[in-house]
Amino acid sequence: MPIKIQNDLPAKAELEEENIFVMDESRALSQDFRELQIVILNLMPIKQDTELQLLRALSNTPLQIDVTFLQTESHVSKNTPASHIKKFYQSFSDIKNKNYDGLIITGAPVEKMEFSDVNYWDELIEIMEWSDTHVTSTLHICWGAQAGLYYHYGIKKVLLDKKLSGVYTHHVLNRKEPLVRGFDDYFMAPHSRYTEACREDILKNPKLKVLADSKDAGIYIVLGDNGKHVFVMGHPEYDRYTLDQEYKRDLDKGIEPEIPINYYPDNDCNRKPILSWRSHANNLYTNWLNYYVYQITPYILNLVSD
Repeated sequence: MPIKIQNDLPAKAELEEENIFVMDESRALSQDFRELQIVILNLMPIKQDTELQLLRALSNTPLQIDVTFLQTESHVSKNTPASHIKKFYQSFSDIKNKNYDGLIITGAPVEKMEFSDVNYWDELIEIMEWSDTHVTSTLHICWGAQAGLYYHYGIKKVLLDKKLSGVYTHHVLNRKEPLVRGFDDYFMAPHSRYTEACREDILKNPKLKVLADSKDAGIYIVLGDNGKHVFVMGHPEYDRYTLDQEYKRDLDKGIEPEIPINYYPDNDCNRKPILSWRSHANNLYTNWLNYYVYQITPYILNLVSD
């Protein structure tokens, strides 16, 4: 089944070029079908890139999905045209009286800051609190995972000695959990971050279950409250060139970053990066949608009264 998006969202043309089945609003209106309602809180600076990456990842499922993009009202994006935000995004006040099948909270380039110093932190708290009663399951990515673990479970954030950047090997734990169904024993996933959620705090919390881990990149997938909350510490949605763009952007800024691990052939940044995580990333998103959203969510999503 297709992803349903607005007719003129820029990502639509590229998705169709990749032979991904995308249904526009006019065609969807002609069908009598209960789509999954998924809202994406996009906190990344270049929102169009993240839109494309997430829509691509969500497309590998037989389920029909209706996507709503959400922005924070307390922060104005400087890297995405205001016209794009106005046309394709809603704010929390627009949706807070609705129920959704799933919510995705993306990463954000604010991980070195204390949570309380982030200018949209209070609004994010409101959204995360709302999600407990208005969303069947929430998938948190990278900084979004750290923020969610801190808010819902009191897991503190720890600053790493240096930036974790590259594609790392992970080991599947708790194989009986549906979220990692179909995964190989070991799989690759990209990371790009300066911090991590405290490992000790996660392991001692009885409401949290670690499903995948890496000896080099740390805990990767955590399940909270049996799937009400899913936390993914890396960026499985990244495309082939995202780490390349980040690395070269930092070089241009004079930051002198280390070359991303397990990414360029022979560590040559002038060569085409190796795409080694796509199949497991697709499996992760498909499993989340199927087992923690579709199989759990009610058929009728009622409006919530004021």
